Amino acid sequence: MKQLSSQISSWRNYLQRLMLSVVLILATTVLVADPAFATSVYEMPSLTADSSTWVVDKGEVVSRVTEGKISSLLENLAKQTGNEVRIVTIRHLDYDETIQSFTNQLFEKWFPTPEAQANQTLLAIDTVTNSTAIRTGEKVKSIMPDEIAQSVASETVQVPLRQGDKYNQAFEDAGDRLVAVLSGQPDPGPPQVAAENARVEGTFKTAAETDRGSSTVWVVGLLIAATVIPMATYFWYQSMSS
Repeated sequence: MKQLSSQISSWRNYLQRLMLSVVLILATTVLVADPAFATSVYEMPSLTADSSTWVVDKGEVVSRVTEGKISSLLENLAKQTGNEVRIVTIRHLDYDETIQSFTNQLFEKWFPTPEAQANQTLLAIDTVTNSTAIRTGEKVKSIMPDEIAQSVASETVQVPLRQGDKYNQAFEDAGDRLVAVLSGQPDPGPPQVAAENARVEGTFKTAAETDRGSSTVWVVGLLIAATVIPMATYFWYQSMSS
């Protein structure tokens, strides 16, 4: 009887250690895996003085057709006006970064001097949260005030995204508006959204909120399993031995 009791105790301890190890591994995966996919400024490609790179799609959300269309549009803008626009998508930010801080760092990496920055515009989006940011040079501000630039990032890009993650439309609309303003044409303004649609869209969770909720459910479920399974095994052995 003592031998059986010892075996049961040994099995129970083994199962507890096993389940605890599984929970710790999965919890670590949930908490640590995301940063592994984060995009750092240092991972972004460098730009040369005569670079013809206009779209950097690290988030892989823009079709080749749309990328080609936007690149052609922005290249013509640069040739005709000297004003250059870059559009960047990233898959995920580091936890200590915001999309604005990332955009500022990338802007200064690509254009390290005030002279290099003067005619530049950089629009960026984090495709996990769909958060956007924009940074412009001093000469650009005289043509496109900060109010319009921020409207491009927060309205022109965001409206198609709220309608179902329509990234291609979002960037085509942003490209059209930026080219119009930076060419000296009247600002066409942001897309018009019905108040009813705006209220409905506001009820949906963001991608980040959804991811956090799913992760929490998995971790809690595994913690419960780590407690219940060893107990159930123990009582099963007890019933077998009686």
